[in-house]
This record gives sequence, structure tokens and C-alpha cells, in this order.
Amino acid sequence: MDLILWRHAEAEEGAPDSDRKLTARGVKQAQQMAEWLRRRLPGDTLVLASPAKRTQQTARALTESYATVAPLAVGASFASILAAAGWPDAKGAVVVVGHQPALGRTAAMLLAGEEADWSVKKGGIWWFSSRARRGESQIVLRAVMSPELL
Repeated sequence: MDLILWRHAEAEEGAPDSDRKLTARGVKQAQQMAEWLRRRLPGDTLVLASPAKRTQQTARALTESYATVAPLAVGASFASILAAAGWPDAKGAVVVVGHQPALGRTAAMLLAGEEADWSVKKGGIWWFSSRARRGESQIVLRAVMSPELL
């Protein structure tokens, strides 16, 4: 399984939090990252997004075929993110479009085995793979990318 954690791109300030839209810069960040992902993701990739407007807009830059998943909303836990994605047993690739600090905590749990406040840049992705080698489960960090590097 591949799990891609994608933080929503830059959003406007304001309230209510769930209605915040992407800025013009955020739209560009989402489009750039979507283009980078499109060239690398398999065709049957599942895309899951938080109900927040900014995550919906970020996901839509990649595809119109995404699912809105309430447990990915602001305040999500690493456990709810992994459960929604089906980690590590789902087949193929799953992109989770979500928020900080949950995405950083999920990355920390996958790589370090404990929850920590790691930073995922706005519009950035962390790409993990789950595999078995010699009967042992392994987690591989395949890529970390931010819009500024594209």
C-alpha cells in the first residue's frame, strides 16, 4: 500500500474555520502538487479529503473523484487518519488530504513509532509505502515534497 499525506494548500484567514478557502497562492500550490502527483500515482488511487473547504479545493486540483471523510476533519487523530486510509492493508494508493497537526503526527507515528508534532508544509506531501521483506512488515518513506521545490 502507498499512503500519501497531503496537507491542504495555503488558505485565507477567517471563521468559521471549515469555510476557509484557498488563497490565489494556495490554488497555485495545489495545482503544482496535483500535477506532480498525477505523473506518479497509479490510475486507481483513492483520494480522501477532510470536509473543510480548503481540503476539498486541494483534492479537487488532483481529481473530481474524491471522497469526503468526516474523521479527517480539523482535530483528527493519527489513528483516525490511518483507519480512514485502511493503513497498511488497503490495496493500491490512498491520498489523504488533511490538516496539521494530525498529518505531522501521523508521519511521526509511521516513521518513529510515536506521536510527535512534526511539520508538514502547506500544500506538501509525505509519501509512505508499506511492504513485507523476509516476512517482516516495513514502512518506507518514498518522498517528501513541498510546492516550493516544484
